[in-house]
Amino acid sequence: METTTPPTTISKAALWTGRIMSAVPGLMLTFSGVMKLIHPPQLDEGLARLGWPVGLALTLGLLELACTAVYLVPRTAVLGAILLTGYMGGAMATHVRIGDAVYLHVVFGVLIWGGLYLRDPRLRALIPLTR
Repeated sequence: METTTPPTTISKAALWTGRIMSAVPGLMLTFSGVMKLIHPPQLDEGLARLGWPVGLALTLGLLELACTAVYLVPRTAVLGAILLTGYMGGAMATHVRIGDAVYLHVVFGVLIWGGLYLRDPRLRALIPLTR
């Protein structure tokens, strides 16, 4: 017998807060991915400092844009959040390895999942934080 959890209702304030929280990392990751595709001269310096081959810029940019697109589509947002968590984890590991701060990556992760939690009733039903 299959049981279904009734969807929780979301207030307009929570919905719009979630959308804004999701838009911030969405815009920043889109900008970052596009910059990897445009390939400005500063990108080579940044990738070299991080220890990544310059030839991976296109691949990283396409991967970043694809994960972000999956996240921004409401029907696939949970999968996108999972993919972005993996992508951000790799970015954090790269920065930790060279001694950089990673607090911005943590903030992005909180915005990604917090925004999704506020705007997606399926996630609220899966993880009920309130009684």
